[in-house]
Amino acid sequence: MAFALATAKTDEREALMDLFDLDTGLLTHPDGLTLVVDKGYRDAATERQLTERGVTMIRPAYRTEKPRPGRPLLRAVRQNIESVNQTLKGQLDLERHGGRTATGVLVRVAQRILAMTAAIWHNWTTGQPVMRSLIAYDH
Repeated sequence: MAFALATAKTDEREALMDLFDLDTGLLTHPDGLTLVVDKGYRDAATERQLTERGVTMIRPAYRTEKPRPGRPLLRAVRQNIESVNQTLKGQLDLERHGGRTATGVLVRVAQRILAMTAAIWHNWTTGQPVMRSLIAYDH
């Protein structure tokens, strides 16, 4: 697992390729990897580089393109992504993190994601009915 915190002006494709360059182990799996991305990843060079590394990229097709493989999978995955984003923004207040420097933002975002992960783990190991709920920890 890897993540990168970048400015709004940073090209997502460059950040992705930088992550893969920094940790080549991210791309190793005997069955290959599938990467689900949005329309912003429509770039022949990025797609070629990923294909050369054994990564299958699934993304929505533009209106001018023929339908791409994996289209049914996109809807289900997109729903999960939107749910996670809403949790991160709503329950964890990631849009109001209070960080004033890049390091401060990174620390605050990371601590909240780690807290959420710990809560999910705790709820899982104690058999709680709702895994992602932080209500019991909201004091």
